[in-house]
Amino acid sequence: MPASVKDLIDYRDEFPILATTTYLISNSLGAMPRGVEAALARYAESWATRGVRAWEEAWWELAVKVGDKLAPILGADPGTVALHENVTTTQAVIASCFRFDGPRRKVVLTDKEFPSVIYFWHAQRQHGAEIELVETDSIDPLRVPTEKILEAIDEQTLLVPLSHVLFRTGYVQDAAAIIEKAHRVGAHVILDTYQSAGVLPVDVKKWDADFCVGGTLKWLCGGPGVAYLYVRPDLREKLQPTFTGWFAHPRPFDFEVGPNAYCDNIYRFLNGTPHIACFYAVEPGLDIIREVGVERIRRRSLRITRYLFDSARRRGWRVHTPEGDDERGGTIIFDVPRGPEVLRELLQRDILVDYRPRAGIRVSPHFYNTEEECDRLLAAITEILSS
Repeated sequence: MPASVKDLIDYRDEFPILATTTYLISNSLGAMPRGVEAALARYAESWATRGVRAWEEAWWELAVKVGDKLAPILGADPGTVALHENVTTTQAVIASCFRFDGPRRKVVLTDKEFPSVIYFWHAQRQHGAEIELVETDSIDPLRVPTEKILEAIDEQTLLVPLSHVLFRTGYVQDAAAIIEKAHRVGAHVILDTYQSAGVLPVDVKKWDADFCVGGTLKWLCGGPGVAYLYVRPDLREKLQPTFTGWFAHPRPFDFEVGPNAYCDNIYRFLNGTPHIACFYAVEPGLDIIREVGVERIRRRSLRITRYLFDSARRRGWRVHTPEGDDERGGTIIFDVPRGPEVLRELLQRDILVDYRPRAGIRVSPHFYNTEEECDRLLAAITEILSS
């Protein structure tokens, strides 16, 4: 059935866990597509029957070939996305392209970034980086005011690691405005779309993003072990990452000894031997997301998160997610009493959500979820609290 007429509910059969579990945790780990099992079998068959020949027949190019399949979801062109293991690694590759020993050495990020990113950038102080952490306004803990971020970005700023959607509150940050200000003063933005790609439209070309990073295990339903790194083409030609390896060399099989040379394409941002099996596993999810279409997914997400938002408010629960459609990502956070205990009870009932300190219970329906599943969650929380 063509994607244009295929109803979203028809895709539920593509995700086996939905038959037995109320799965509302795609912000943490997207449901596994049925096709992953066959994809991994193809990997095993390739290894078993082709052995070392698999490198030249397919494996060597997968870090970019699968990146090309992901690129349209980011609004990127083919040949601009390379795949890595995790977002911390992509941040390290980008950081290695710059020096922090001159007048422009400030890194601006917010206190709402994912902790792994904050840990990494704070560690760069030993290399001379000056870290400015923009803090959430205590009056409005859901958002980091855009004005505060813009004010922090000045002529001394080198890099701005920025989440498109905040993982704690689901708030959508104004990426375009922040990128524009950064470029005006000569800084570069590392846009993290981990919590947006696959559930919100992303357009790195329209926003003129310098870098875009994220991973596939959440809304892209691609499983762990794959992160992506987009580099704007004109920047790609100028930068020379020192976190590098033989995959970045234009003649890797010459096994030259000495200083590194760099490919003149996105391969220059790769390093050591990649995790081939994960590349096979990620493709079925990307195929489904592209077939369904992110615009269609976003419309569905806004409806179902609005349903959750209003239902929680009627029950008197505090919602730690912005109400406006233009500010709300794919996650709704309920701040209910004794949240960790409520979560444990939900998990025992095969209702999968998660909990984050200083936030609450995070509920993340994807396009394959239904209002009935949301009602099951809401009724269960109500019953647990009343007992």
